[in-house]
Amino acid sequence: MQDERIRDVAEEEAKWDHAVLQLLAGETSPWSIDEVIREIGDRVAAEDAISRLYGAGLLHRLESFVFATRAGISACRLFFLQG
Repeated sequence: MQDERIRDVAEEEAKWDHAVLQLLAGETSPWSIDEVIREIGDRVAAEDAISRLYGAGLLHRLESFVFATRAGISACRLFFLQG
């Protein structure tokens, strides 16, 4: 039972991470964090995804702006090819 809940949470986080990374990997200019939040539509999910992606080295942060790293862009492309 607990394994299912953990799996559900992990899948939900992966969904948000992919949405944010796909958004940022498709653009060449930085997005403000507020723009990402508005586009995603869920402040907590967007901020958590940004933190996870930054921690994984897939996003750069510059004050209140974020943009995909080269690794982030590659990861997004690989995920698209697999999905």
